[in-house]
Amino acid sequence: LSPLTESTNSLPDVTKCPSNGLCSRLPADCVDCRTNASCVYGKPVTFDCTVKPSVTCVDQDFKSQRNFVINMTCRFCWQLPEADYECSASTSCMTVSCPRQRHAANCTVRDHVHCLGNRTFPKMLYCNWTGGYKWSTALALSITLGGFGADRFYLGQWREGLGKLFSFGGLGIWTLIDVLLIGVGYVGPADGSLYI
Repeated sequence: LSPLTESTNSLPDVTKCPSNGLCSRLPADCVDCRTNASCVYGKPVTFDCTVKPSVTCVDQDFKSQRNFVINMTCRFCWQLPEADYECSASTSCMTVSCPRQRHAANCTVRDHVHCLGNRTFPKMLYCNWTGGYKWSTALALSITLGGFGADRFYLGQWREGLGKLFSFGGLGIWTLIDVLLIGVGYVGPADGSLYI
């Protein structure tokens, strides 16, 4: 690596570190804090922080500031509530399986949330994605055109749809059963996603 590349990697991203904002609101990448991992979990704790060299910020009275204190709850990043981080989603796992499937996701803490440890961490999450199928549409198709297999075609279940079409909805019995199964959410999209 050239010296120029090394120096640009050590500088915080200008778009992440707004100039002349409140120091206590800066993202974690813009400050260096002296953390104490032996703090008591779940209890309030204060950490002494210093802004990185190329960052300028102010205190509550709009005076330039380099050193400040952050008040937070003592916990590692992976212990944060779900609203404080974003995770990668997977569309290759089945959301409607028993037991519910999980997938490995990489999660990243939101910029303005401070915590102990790595800001990016792996987590096993339940499959929770949608392919855009509406439960109300599937139920309406099952009630009105279920005898022709329209509900199964809509859900991407082509074999069952053809079976219903050529057996006239199983002489009506299959149609009634599908209305109940779609109504309670037992029959879902063929791609394994959730209804909208």
